[in-house]
Amino acid sequence: MSLEADQAIAEEIASLLQLYGNPTASAARLLCDQHDPGRVAYTIVAQDESARQLTYGELRLKSSKLAAALWSLGVRPGDRIATLMGKGHDYLVTVMAIWRLGAVYVPLFTAFGPPAISYRLVASGCKLIFCDGPQRGKLMSRDGQSAEGSWKIVTTGAAQGEAIPFSELNESGDAKFGSAALGGDAPIVQIYTSGTTGDPKGVVVPLRALASFRAYTTYGLGMLPDDVFWNAADPGWAYGLYFGVIGGLATGVRSLLLEGGFSPRLTLSVLEEHGVTNFAAAPTVFRSLRASGLKPQRKLALRCASSAGEPLTPDVLEWSRAVLGVRVHDHYGQTELGMLINNHHHHALRRPLKPGSMGRVMPGWKAQLLALDRDEPAQEGEVGRLAVDLTQSPLAWFKGYAEDSGHGRDKFRGGGRW
Repeated sequence: MSLEADQAIAEEIASLLQLYGNPTASAARLLCDQHDPGRVAYTIVAQDESARQLTYGELRLKSSKLAAALWSLGVRPGDRIATLMGKGHDYLVTVMAIWRLGAVYVPLFTAFGPPAISYRLVASGCKLIFCDGPQRGKLMSRDGQSAEGSWKIVTTGAAQGEAIPFSELNESGDAKFGSAALGGDAPIVQIYTSGTTGDPKGVVVPLRALASFRAYTTYGLGMLPDDVFWNAADPGWAYGLYFGVIGGLATGVRSLLLEGGFSPRLTLSVLEEHGVTNFAAAPTVFRSLRASGLKPQRKLALRCASSAGEPLTPDVLEWSRAVLGVRVHDHYGQTELGMLINNHHHHALRRPLKPGSMGRVMPGWKAQLLALDRDEPAQEGEVGRLAVDLTQSPLAWFKGYAEDSGHGRDKFRGGGRW
């Protein structure tokens, strides 16, 4: 990379840090209100392939009304609000209303069972939860007893008991409700790790983390203003939320959201019919597409395809080139970091793909392989631990886990450097 390109990228990183770290920064303004109200934020595609548009103007109006209604219920900035909702129009309005109010969004994956849901609601101190009708029965405590009295419930389904109908609440608020401006250090998300190595851990995401998320959309995904972007990952998890929802809204590109579950046929149809130019998904999606043997009926508009979650195999890379018209780029990150190391799509960072490689560290981050048994750089050929050098990573934002009084000390080494 040339010195001029390196300097331009450094200036862009500094600009993002200033924008999202500003003491008067507002999540709703940065993710919605700053965009042209007539611009399409999302095309929402149903399982029958019908589609509806959600403009930034409509998103602002509806989220303002819902935020005002939440305020009337006693919800205040900093309160934790969860969703147990499928991807769609109501989901997007709800999440934006949470941020407009200055509350903190707690995402819940709709495939979770009652114990996983209850754990996250209790651990986060959730005050209110939005849920779809079919999900209502999952709002149970760990011992199987009803825990509905612990938090208010808003449901998109039929109202039962003390649950508040979403449609009724959505129409009761004032459309003139403003947007909280709490600054870059204010939390906007409290998301939980998968719990594969113990209980799930709460990761609090501040507004300033969007500087890193925006950097990934630019350098990792290679996003352009006229892209049609689709991140097929579920927003109940970090990759789908950080980059399928937040990343798209931050950039202002037209994004897609597919209601319901995945199928190879429907995925190919959406890519084809909606002219998707930038596509991201979990490796399972690409493997399932390959295994299906299906092919697009006409040439796709794809310019970039990206994968994150686990390594891709060489056969998937060759299949994607032949069938999708582009090779899928492997990317790596964590809930606590966002994306960190990528086979970047950005023209200044793009390199020939090497099968089995997760790529190179993203601008704004510094990574190093440390030895397994000591906090020193691993020797060539030695198996080690991937570590982030926080002294040289201006985009870093993770400070520790929400419920950990030790602030996740086991994640930090070398006196806090790594």
